[in-house]
Amino acid sequence: TEIYTLSLHDALPISFDLSRKETLQIASGILWTAFIFSGILGLNRSFLYEKEDGALEGLLLTPVDRGALFFSKLLSNFCVLFAFEIFLLPFFILFFNLNVFSHIHILLFVMVLGTLGFVSVGTLFSAVAVHTRMREIMLPLLLLPVSVPVLVGAVEATSCIIMNTEWEIMRLWIQRLFFIDVIYCTASFLLFEYVITE
Repeated sequence: TEIYTLSLHDALPISFDLSRKETLQIASGILWTAFIFSGILGLNRSFLYEKEDGALEGLLLTPVDRGALFFSKLLSNFCVLFAFEIFLLPFFILFFNLNVFSHIHILLFVMVLGTLGFVSVGTLFSAVAVHTRMREIMLPLLLLPVSVPVLVGAVEATSCIIMNTEWEIMRLWIQRLFFIDVIYCTASFLLFEYVITE
């Protein structure tokens, strides 16, 4: 019988040898993947402490509009996630050796739009998942498929900035992302009252 040996050289590679252009093409996807996973971890705890301490029932009994509760949670979730993004962005620019300083204001605007759309539906589904036993699993299952339009728009707009694409294409993706945000924020606001009272 023949004996086969497998050396480390024959093993599957755990790194990729990419050109500069290929690295720039996937950079925006890597950046938003980091944002998404950190956002899911934060959104999982959005209503957790209120639910465990019974404070959520107290909030629902107060004569306050449910929309105010939604926007307060939306704002807190947005601030936490955006603060993490601002912390991560310089390391991302440094490690990928990006030259985006001439368009940094546009990149920050895209980050605001992408984060707002993601957090708006994330806050809504966090209110749904907090009432379930497996909330850590339920939230990503509900959130990720619905947030695909936001993430596609954010990734494409960020990629246009990184690749220094012409302004017309960049503006088109930013406009799409803006309109998706308007739809998602409005729908989440209207549905929140029915979700939180169930």
